[in-house]
Amino acid sequence: MSGGIDGLVETVLDTLRTPLGLLGVTLVGYQLGRWLQRRSGEHPLVQPVLVAVVVAGMAITLLDVAYDDYRSSTELVAFWLGPATVALAIPLHRQADRLRGFVVPLVVAVVLGAATSIVSAVYLARWLGAGEVLQETLSTKAATTPVAIALTDSLGGIPPLAAVFAIVIGIFGAMFGPATLWLLRVRDRRARGLALGAVSHGVGASRMLLENETEGAFAGLSMGLTALAISLLLPVLALWVF
Repeated sequence: MSGGIDGLVETVLDTLRTPLGLLGVTLVGYQLGRWLQRRSGEHPLVQPVLVAVVVAGMAITLLDVAYDDYRSSTELVAFWLGPATVALAIPLHRQADRLRGFVVPLVVAVVLGAATSIVSAVYLARWLGAGEVLQETLSTKAATTPVAIALTDSLGGIPPLAAVFAIVIGIFGAMFGPATLWLLRVRDRRARGLALGAVSHGVGASRMLLENETEGAFAGLSMGLTALAISLLLPVLALWVF
């Protein structure tokens, strides 16, 4: 009897180690996060992405699966991130009339925000004693993950670590950003979306879509513009800060 149970457990574990099994674990983790978020009344601190990361991390650790194997098994999720990002243009199209009289402040805010993000990250890391490689890696934190990886690689930083910084900052920005903006008395829906999208990328944009469609639309716009601004500013600022 014991041998039969052990065999069944081993069969289940082997199934979970397959590409389909690892993909299923990731999706189950995210759905668990969504369920918890709904149960909490859509509370910002309950982030489905964070729950999915914890579940996936625990799973590959317990199953003794290498990260490279996990990443290759879940490429389907990474593939759909592209179309999901493009789909953020739909709410922006619906809110196009809200751009009137806001284009110039929007562009100025994005450019200044991107420059501030780069310079503050580098000098804060330097003040804390971080080496130049880590400073270069942190400088791209406000860009979306693919852009952060590419820029960090061109600077000579650590691309995988840049991806970790971008994802972690995105999650924590989505968790604490809405409350912070409320405490700072930022009430304009466009400004709120612009601020969180610039910091928290896709995670922040999805969070703001739950708050308000206008906020979500401007968060999606800010995410793309911030990545573009950092890509253009970083090569110039790198000559000064490094």
